[in-house]
Amino acid sequence: MSSIPQNRLKKRLKKVCKSLLILYIMIGASLYFLQEKLLFFPTELDQEYQYQFEQPFEEIFLKPSEDVSINAVHFKVKNPKGVIIYFHGNAGDLSRWGTISEYFVTKDYDVFIMDYRTYGKSTGELNEQAFYDDAQFCYDHLLKSYLESDITVYGRSLGTGISTFLASKNKPKQLILETPYYSVLDVAKQRFPILPVSSLLQYTFPSNEFIVDVICPIIMFHGTYDGVVPYSSAEKLQEVAPNDKTTFITIEGGGHNNLIDFELYRNGIDNIL
Repeated sequence: MSSIPQNRLKKRLKKVCKSLLILYIMIGASLYFLQEKLLFFPTELDQEYQYQFEQPFEEIFLKPSEDVSINAVHFKVKNPKGVIIYFHGNAGDLSRWGTISEYFVTKDYDVFIMDYRTYGKSTGELNEQAFYDDAQFCYDHLLKSYLESDITVYGRSLGTGISTFLASKNKPKQLILETPYYSVLDVAKQRFPILPVSSLLQYTFPSNEFIVDVICPIIMFHGTYDGVVPYSSAEKLQEVAPNDKTTFITIEGGGHNNLIDFELYRNGIDNIL
């Protein structure tokens, strides 16, 4: 008689294990097939959309290849101290990020900011290499009008990986990273610790590999309450960065999108620029 409950228990355990396995596979499949929707949140703009910013600007379209169009905004001041090429986060478009980057225009810098493919008015097929190729194309565009020693590369969130890549391949004046990560793979491992994310992710943005080749000064800003990119991921990036070139500024209580509200960040930017 005692064997009957045990058999039922075994059947129930098998059903639970089977259900958990199916759920595990479904989550893994979703991460693999839907990762672009999980990583990128672009908003599309009509090609006739008119930007409205407080600072003087020029809207331009660049053509890295026949089937790609990169929309960018170039803010210009009368006597610039230099130019900042700004790579934004994973959500929105230039109508939002242009306003955010105007902060640096008030510091008497020209600012060049582009929308990634599928963002805003930019078009073309999205993949990781495309981020790097388009960034380099925009950088080369700036070199037609500026000395490389006058170019500051700035990345925010997603854009920090692209910025770090760009700085590793060129010789800008400096690299500024706001809420950086060790790699997107590292962040994914922390969010999905039980999944084989190394095999599933098509986008890794390995800032940790790029940063070792950066020869210009590096400044990082990161908040301790960042709920998107863990503070620990930025700490890991600092550990592999060239020690003699890197300054890491911790914003106590800072989140992912509010560092500008902290005096320590604003003072840091003033000192840098």
